[in-house]
Amino acid sequence: MADGIVKLMLFLARSVFVLLGGVAGYQLARIAILQDWWQWGTFPYIFVLFLLGVSFFALVGYLITPIFVRTLGFIGLSFEKNLESLSWNDISVALVGLIAGLLVANLVALPFADLPVVGSYAAILLNVALGYLGVTLFLKRREEIHGMWSSIGGLKDKFSIKGKRLRSRVKGHGQDLPIDSLEERSSIKVLDTSVIIDGRILEIASTGFLEGSFVLPRFILNELQSIADSSDPTRRTKGRRGLDIINEIQHLSDVSVQILETTLKDLDVGSVDEGLVALARELGAKVVTTDYNLNKIAQIQGINVLNVNDLSNALKPNLLPGEAITVDVLREGKEPQQGVGYLDDGTMIVVEDGENYIGKRIEVVVTSMLQTSAGRMVFGRIRKEVRH
Repeated sequence: MADGIVKLMLFLARSVFVLLGGVAGYQLARIAILQDWWQWGTFPYIFVLFLLGVSFFALVGYLITPIFVRTLGFIGLSFEKNLESLSWNDISVALVGLIAGLLVANLVALPFADLPVVGSYAAILLNVALGYLGVTLFLKRREEIHGMWSSIGGLKDKFSIKGKRLRSRVKGHGQDLPIDSLEERSSIKVLDTSVIIDGRILEIASTGFLEGSFVLPRFILNELQSIADSSDPTRRTKGRRGLDIINEIQHLSDVSVQILETTLKDLDVGSVDEGLVALARELGAKVVTTDYNLNKIAQIQGINVLNVNDLSNALKPNLLPGEAITVDVLREGKEPQQGVGYLDDGTMIVVEDGENYIGKRIEVVVTSMLQTSAGRMVFGRIRKEVRH
Protein backbone atom coordinates (compact mmCIF):
# COMPACT_ATOMS: atom_id res chain seq x y z
CA MET A 1 0.00 0.00 0.00
CA ALA A 2 2.78 2.42 1.00
CA ASP A 3 4.84 1.57 -2.09
CA GLY A 4 1.84 2.28 -4.30
CA ILE A 5 1.33 5.70 -2.70
CA VAL A 6 5.03 6.54 -3.15
CA LYS A 7 4.93 5.57 -6.82
CA LEU A 8 1.76 7.62 -7.34
CA MET A 9 3.31 10.68 -5.67
CA LEU A 10 6.47 10.27 -7.78
CA PHE A 11 4.36 10.04 -10.96
CA LEU A 12 2.39 13.17 -10.06
CA ALA A 13 5.57 15.08 -9.18
CA ARG A 14 7.19 14.06 -12.46
CA SER A 15 4.11 15.11 -14.39
CA VAL A 16 4.17 18.54 -12.73
CA PHE A 17 7.90 19.02 -13.31
CA VAL A 18 7.66 17.89 -16.97
CA LEU A 19 4.81 20.35 -17.49
CA LEU A 20 6.71 23.17 -15.80
CA GLY A 21 9.85 22.32 -17.77
CA GLY A 22 7.91 22.33 -21.05
CA VAL A 23 6.35 25.70 -20.24
CA ALA A 24 9.78 27.11 -19.31
CA GLY A 25 11.26 25.79 -22.59
CA TYR A 26 8.41 27.34 -24.59
CA GLN A 27 8.89 30.72 -22.90
CA LEU A 28 12.67 30.68 -23.46
CA ALA A 29 12.19 29.82 -27.15
CA ARG A 30 9.69 32.66 -27.49
CA ILE A 31 12.13 35.11 -25.84
CA ALA A 32 14.92 33.92 -28.16
CA ILE A 33 12.77 34.71 -31.21
CA LEU A 34 11.63 38.11 -29.90
CA GLN A 35 15.19 39.14 -29.07
CA ASP A 36 16.50 37.92 -32.48
CA TRP A 37 18.77 35.37 -30.81
CA TRP A 38 17.47 32.79 -33.32
CA GLN A 39 18.61 33.75 -36.83
CA TRP A 40 16.28 31.46 -38.73
CA GLY A 41 12.88 33.08 -38.59
CA THR A 42 11.02 30.92 -41.08
CA PHE A 43 8.34 28.44 -40.02
CA PRO A 44 10.21 25.11 -40.01
CA TYR A 45 13.12 26.50 -38.01
CA ILE A 46 10.88 28.27 -35.51
CA PHE A 47 8.96 25.03 -34.98
CA VAL A 48 12.26 23.17 -34.44
CA LEU A 49 13.31 25.77 -31.84
CA PHE A 50 10.05 25.42 -29.90
CA LEU A 51 10.25 21.62 -30.14
CA LEU A 52 13.86 21.55 -28.87
CA GLY A 53 13.17 24.01 -26.05
CA VAL A 54 10.06 22.23 -24.81
CA SER A 55 11.61 18.75 -25.13
CA PHE A 56 14.93 19.68 -23.47
CA PHE A 57 13.46 21.42 -20.44
CA ALA A 58 10.71 18.80 -20.06
CA LEU A 59 13.51 16.18 -19.95
CA VAL A 60 15.35 18.25 -17.34
CA GLY A 61 12.19 18.40 -15.22
CA TYR A 62 11.76 14.63 -15.56
CA LEU A 63 15.35 13.95 -14.46
CA ILE A 64 15.43 16.30 -11.46
CA THR A 65 12.14 15.05 -10.00
CA PRO A 66 13.72 12.14 -7.99
CA ILE A 67 16.33 14.53 -6.56
CA PHE A 68 13.63 16.99 -5.55
CA VAL A 69 11.49 14.25 -3.96
CA ARG A 70 14.44 12.82 -2.00
CA THR A 71 15.45 16.28 -0.79
CA LEU A 72 11.89 17.02 0.28
CA GLY A 73 11.68 13.68 2.09
CA PHE A 74 14.98 14.33 3.88
CA ILE A 75 13.77 17.75 5.02
CA GLY A 76 10.48 16.23 6.20
CA LEU A 77 12.27 13.49 8.18
CA SER A 78 14.57 16.06 9.76
CA PHE A 79 11.60 18.15 10.86
CA GLU A 80 9.80 15.08 12.19
CA LYS A 81 12.86 13.92 14.14
CA ASN A 82 13.32 17.34 15.74
CA LEU A 83 9.61 17.67 16.56
CA GLU A 84 9.52 14.27 18.34
CA SER A 85 11.36 15.80 21.32
CA LEU A 86 8.94 18.74 21.53
CA SER A 87 5.55 18.70 23.22
CA TRP A 88 2.53 20.57 21.87
CA ASN A 89 3.08 23.20 24.55
CA ASP A 90 6.63 23.81 23.30
CA ILE A 91 5.45 24.00 19.68
CA SER A 92 2.77 26.56 20.58
CA VAL A 93 5.33 28.65 22.47
CA ALA A 94 7.71 28.46 19.49
CA LEU A 95 4.96 29.62 17.11
CA VAL A 96 4.13 32.57 19.36
CA GLY A 97 7.84 33.44 19.48
CA LEU A 98 8.09 33.24 15.69
CA ILE A 99 5.07 35.54 15.24
CA ALA A 100 6.47 38.03 17.76
CA GLY A 101 9.87 37.98 16.06
CA LEU A 102 8.36 38.54 12.60
CA LEU A 103 6.23 41.43 13.86
CA VAL A 104 9.26 43.15 15.37
CA ALA A 105 11.30 42.45 12.21
CA ASN A 106 8.71 44.08 9.95
CA LEU A 107 8.46 47.12 12.22
CA VAL A 108 12.24 47.51 12.23
CA ALA A 109 12.40 47.00 8.44
CA LEU A 110 9.99 49.88 7.68
CA PRO A 111 12.70 52.60 7.61
CA PHE A 112 14.75 50.49 5.15
CA ALA A 113 11.87 49.86 2.74
CA ASP A 114 12.63 52.87 0.52
CA LEU A 115 16.36 52.23 0.26
CA PRO A 116 17.34 51.22 -3.29
CA VAL A 117 18.68 47.69 -3.88
CA VAL A 118 19.44 46.84 -0.22
CA GLY A 119 15.96 47.59 1.19
CA SER A 120 14.36 44.25 0.29
CA TYR A 121 17.47 42.28 1.32
CA ALA A 122 17.57 44.05 4.70
CA ALA A 123 13.92 43.15 5.28
CA ILE A 124 14.58 39.47 4.48
CA LEU A 125 17.64 39.37 6.75
CA LEU A 126 15.75 41.01 9.63
CA ASN A 127 12.81 38.58 9.28
CA VAL A 128 15.09 35.54 9.35
CA ALA A 129 17.26 36.79 12.22
CA LEU A 130 14.51 38.15 14.48
CA GLY A 131 12.17 35.23 13.71
CA TYR A 132 14.86 32.76 14.82
CA LEU A 133 15.68 34.91 17.85
CA GLY A 134 12.00 35.01 18.86
CA VAL A 135 11.66 31.21 18.67
CA THR A 136 14.88 30.67 20.65
CA LEU A 137 14.04 33.14 23.41
CA PHE A 138 10.46 31.92 23.85
CA LEU A 139 11.57 28.27 24.05
CA LYS A 140 14.20 29.10 26.68
CA ARG A 141 11.57 30.97 28.71
CA ARG A 142 8.68 28.58 28.07
CA GLU A 143 8.14 27.77 31.76
CA GLU A 144 7.81 31.47 32.60
CA ILE A 145 5.48 32.00 29.63
CA HIS A 146 3.22 29.13 30.76
CA GLY A 147 3.17 30.67 34.23
CA MET A 148 2.29 34.08 32.78
CA TRP A 149 -0.61 32.56 30.81
CA SER A 150 -1.86 30.87 33.97
CA SER A 151 -1.61 34.17 35.86
CA ILE A 152 -3.56 35.99 33.16
CA GLY A 153 -6.27 33.31 33.34
CA GLY A 154 -6.41 33.65 37.13
CA LEU A 155 -6.61 37.43 36.91
CA LYS A 156 -9.51 37.17 34.47
CA ASP A 157 -11.35 34.87 36.85
CA LYS A 158 -10.89 37.34 39.71
CA PHE A 159 -12.64 40.05 37.70
CA SER A 160 -15.47 37.72 36.70
CA ILE A 161 -18.60 37.34 38.82
CA LYS A 162 -18.35 34.31 41.11
CA GLY A 163 -21.70 32.80 41.91
CA LYS A 164 -20.41 30.16 44.31
CA ARG A 165 -18.08 30.06 47.25
CA LEU A 166 -15.26 27.53 47.67
CA ARG A 167 -17.15 25.10 49.85
CA SER A 168 -20.24 25.00 47.63
CA ARG A 169 -18.11 24.47 44.51
CA VAL A 170 -16.23 21.52 46.00
CA LYS A 171 -19.36 19.98 47.41
CA GLY A 172 -21.12 20.51 44.11
CA HIS A 173 -18.37 18.64 42.29
CA GLY A 174 -18.46 15.91 44.94
CA GLN A 175 -22.15 15.14 44.72
CA ASP A 176 -21.45 12.01 42.68
CA LEU A 177 -19.20 10.57 45.39
CA PRO A 178 -20.85 7.68 47.30
CA ILE A 179 -20.69 9.40 50.72
CA ASP A 180 -23.56 8.79 53.10
CA SER A 181 -21.94 9.24 56.51
CA LEU A 182 -19.01 10.87 58.28
CA GLU A 183 -17.34 7.47 58.58
CA GLU A 184 -17.52 6.90 54.84
CA ARG A 185 -16.30 10.45 54.23
CA SER A 186 -13.19 9.81 56.38
CA SER A 187 -12.41 6.73 54.26
CA ILE A 188 -11.93 8.81 51.09
CA LYS A 189 -8.34 8.98 49.88
CA VAL A 190 -7.08 11.73 47.56
CA LEU A 191 -4.19 10.50 45.40
CA ASP A 192 -1.13 12.67 44.82
CA THR A 193 0.87 12.70 41.57
CA SER A 194 3.96 11.27 43.27
CA VAL A 195 2.18 8.20 44.63
CA ILE A 196 0.64 7.47 41.22
CA ILE A 197 3.98 7.67 39.41
CA ASP A 198 5.63 5.61 42.18
CA GLY A 199 3.29 2.73 41.30
CA ARG A 200 3.28 0.87 44.62
CA ILE A 201 -0.25 2.11 45.32
CA LEU A 202 -1.46 -0.34 42.66
CA GLU A 203 0.07 -3.31 44.49
CA ILE A 204 -1.28 -2.12 47.85
CA ALA A 205 -4.78 -1.61 46.45
CA SER A 206 -4.79 -4.98 44.70
CA THR A 207 -4.10 -6.76 48.02
CA GLY A 208 -7.20 -5.18 49.62
CA PHE A 209 -5.37 -3.34 52.42
CA LEU A 210 -6.93 -0.01 51.40
CA GLU A 211 -10.69 0.47 51.58
CA GLY A 212 -13.00 3.28 50.59
CA SER A 213 -12.91 5.49 47.50
CA PHE A 214 -9.89 6.84 45.66
CA VAL A 215 -10.42 10.42 44.48
CA LEU A 216 -8.52 11.84 41.52
CA PRO A 217 -8.93 15.62 41.14
CA ARG A 218 -8.88 17.03 37.63
CA PHE A 219 -5.73 19.07 38.37
CA ILE A 220 -3.81 15.88 39.22
CA LEU A 221 -4.81 14.34 35.89
CA ASN A 222 -3.79 17.56 34.13
CA GLU A 223 -0.38 17.46 35.83
CA LEU A 224 0.12 13.83 34.80
CA GLN A 225 -0.85 14.71 31.23
CA SER A 226 1.62 17.60 31.27
CA ILE A 227 4.41 15.29 32.48
CA ALA A 228 3.49 12.69 29.84
CA ASP A 229 3.76 15.40 27.13
CA SER A 230 7.12 16.67 28.41
CA SER A 231 10.07 16.99 26.04
CA ASP A 232 12.28 15.28 28.66
CA PRO A 233 12.25 11.50 27.92
CA THR A 234 12.54 10.61 31.63
CA ARG A 235 9.62 12.82 32.67
CA ARG A 236 7.60 11.64 29.68
CA THR A 237 8.12 7.99 30.70
CA LYS A 238 7.07 8.74 34.31
CA GLY A 239 3.94 10.56 33.16
CA ARG A 240 2.86 7.72 30.89
CA ARG A 241 3.54 5.21 33.66
CA GLY A 242 1.31 7.24 35.98
CA LEU A 243 -1.54 7.21 33.45
CA ASP A 244 -1.14 3.44 33.05
CA ILE A 245 -1.27 3.00 36.85
CA ILE A 246 -4.56 4.93 37.02
CA ASN A 247 -6.01 2.78 34.25
CA GLU A 248 -5.04 -0.43 36.08
CA ILE A 249 -6.42 0.79 39.42
CA GLN A 250 -9.76 1.57 37.74
CA HIS A 251 -9.99 -2.07 36.65
CA LEU A 252 -9.59 -3.41 40.21
CA SER A 253 -12.87 -4.90 41.42
CA ASP A 254 -12.40 -3.97 45.10
CA VAL A 255 -11.47 -0.33 44.55
CA SER A 256 -13.70 2.60 43.59
CA VAL A 257 -11.99 5.42 41.67
CA GLN A 258 -13.81 8.75 41.31
CA ILE A 259 -12.67 11.55 38.99
CA LEU A 260 -13.49 14.87 40.70
CA GLU A 261 -13.94 17.75 38.23
CA THR A 262 -12.27 20.26 40.52
CA THR A 263 -9.58 22.63 39.28
CA LEU A 264 -7.05 24.81 41.10
CA LYS A 265 -9.14 27.83 40.15
CA ASP A 266 -12.15 26.33 41.93
CA LEU A 267 -10.05 25.95 45.08
CA ASP A 268 -8.48 29.45 44.80
CA VAL A 269 -4.94 28.05 45.18
CA GLY A 270 -1.83 28.41 43.07
CA SER A 271 -0.13 25.01 43.31
CA VAL A 272 -1.04 21.33 43.17
CA ASP A 273 0.09 20.66 46.76
CA GLU A 274 -2.09 23.50 48.09
CA GLY A 275 -4.99 22.17 46.02
CA LEU A 276 -4.64 18.66 47.49
CA VAL A 277 -4.61 20.01 51.04
CA ALA A 278 -7.61 22.28 50.41
CA LEU A 279 -9.60 19.50 48.72
CA ALA A 280 -8.81 16.98 51.47
CA ARG A 281 -9.92 19.51 54.10
CA GLU A 282 -13.25 20.19 52.37
CA LEU A 283 -13.98 16.50 51.78
CA GLY A 284 -12.68 15.34 55.16
CA ALA A 285 -10.44 12.94 53.24
CA LYS A 286 -6.91 11.58 53.61
CA VAL A 287 -4.03 12.35 51.26
CA VAL A 288 -2.02 9.44 49.84
CA THR A 289 1.48 10.48 48.81
CA THR A 290 5.19 9.70 48.75
CA ASP A 291 6.17 13.40 48.78
CA TYR A 292 7.99 14.27 52.03
CA ASN A 293 7.24 18.02 51.81
CA LEU A 294 3.53 17.50 51.07
CA ASN A 295 3.42 15.04 53.96
CA LYS A 296 4.69 17.66 56.40
CA ILE A 297 2.56 20.53 55.02
CA ALA A 298 -0.62 18.45 55.24
CA GLN A 299 0.13 17.27 58.78
CA ILE A 300 0.77 20.86 59.92
CA GLN A 301 -2.71 21.80 58.63
CA GLY A 302 -4.36 18.86 60.36
CA ILE A 303 -4.86 16.64 57.29
CA ASN A 304 -4.43 12.89 57.71
CA VAL A 305 -1.69 11.57 55.40
CA LEU A 306 -1.01 8.02 54.23
CA ASN A 307 2.66 7.96 53.21
CA VAL A 308 3.53 4.88 51.16
CA ASN A 309 7.18 5.25 52.18
CA ASP A 310 6.17 5.00 55.85
CA LEU A 311 4.19 1.84 55.06
CA SER A 312 7.15 0.37 53.19
CA ASN A 313 9.49 1.11 56.11
CA ALA A 314 7.03 -0.38 58.60
CA LEU A 315 6.93 -3.64 56.64
CA LYS A 316 10.71 -4.05 56.67
CA PRO A 317 12.01 -6.57 59.24
CA ASN A 318 13.38 -5.00 62.40
CA LEU A 319 17.06 -5.20 63.23
CA LEU A 320 18.27 -4.99 66.82
CA PRO A 321 21.64 -3.69 68.03
CA GLY A 322 24.04 -6.61 68.40
CA GLU A 323 22.34 -8.64 65.64
CA ALA A 324 24.66 -10.03 62.95
CA ILE A 325 23.84 -9.74 59.25
CA THR A 326 25.68 -10.54 56.03
CA VAL A 327 26.12 -7.80 53.45
CA ASP A 328 28.11 -7.08 50.28
CA VAL A 329 30.13 -3.83 50.52
CA LEU A 330 29.56 -2.01 47.23
CA ARG A 331 31.13 1.45 47.61
CA GLU A 332 32.80 3.86 50.02
CA GLY A 333 30.77 6.04 52.37
CA LYS A 334 30.70 9.79 52.93
CA GLU A 335 32.98 9.60 55.97
CA PRO A 336 36.58 8.28 55.84
CA GLN A 337 37.01 4.50 56.02
CA GLN A 338 33.25 3.87 55.69
CA GLY A 339 31.80 1.24 53.37
CA VAL A 340 28.22 1.09 52.11
CA GLY A 341 26.08 -1.92 51.25
CA TYR A 342 22.39 -2.74 50.87
CA LEU A 343 20.10 -5.35 52.39
CA ASP A 344 17.68 -7.38 50.28
CA ASP A 345 14.82 -4.95 51.02
CA GLY A 346 16.89 -1.96 49.83
CA THR A 347 17.91 -0.70 53.29
CA MET A 348 21.30 1.02 53.22
CA ILE A 349 23.85 -0.17 55.75
CA VAL A 350 26.93 1.90 56.61
CA VAL A 351 29.88 -0.18 57.79
CA GLU A 352 32.63 1.31 59.94
CA ASP A 353 36.13 0.61 58.52
CA GLY A 354 34.44 -1.09 55.56
CA GLU A 355 36.27 0.82 52.81
CA ASN A 356 38.95 -1.88 52.55
CA TYR A 357 36.26 -4.53 52.00
CA ILE A 358 34.63 -2.99 48.91
CA GLY A 359 33.60 -5.80 46.55
CA LYS A 360 33.65 -8.38 49.37
CA ARG A 361 30.98 -10.05 51.51
CA ILE A 362 31.29 -9.52 55.24
CA GLU A 363 29.41 -10.23 58.44
CA VAL A 364 28.37 -7.05 60.21
CA VAL A 365 27.17 -6.44 63.76
CA VAL A 366 24.39 -3.84 63.95
CA THR A 367 25.28 -0.92 66.24
CA SER A 368 22.44 1.56 65.60
CA MET A 369 19.65 2.53 63.19
CA LEU A 370 18.22 5.79 61.86
CA GLN A 371 14.54 5.78 60.84
CA THR A 372 13.00 8.59 58.73
CA SER A 373 10.08 8.96 56.31
CA ALA A 374 12.57 8.83 53.47
CA GLY A 375 13.84 5.40 54.57
CA ARG A 376 15.92 3.54 57.10
CA MET A 377 19.69 3.56 57.55
CA VAL A 378 21.60 0.89 59.52
CA PHE A 379 25.04 1.38 61.03
CA GLY A 380 27.33 -1.50 61.91
CA ARG A 381 30.90 -2.70 62.39
CA ILE A 382 32.76 -5.58 60.83
CA ARG A 383 32.80 -8.93 62.58
CA LYS A 384 34.51 -11.03 59.89
CA GLU A 385 34.83 -11.56 56.16
CA VAL A 386 32.58 -14.23 54.61
CA ARG A 387 34.12 -16.49 51.98
CA HIS A 388 31.84 -17.32 49.03
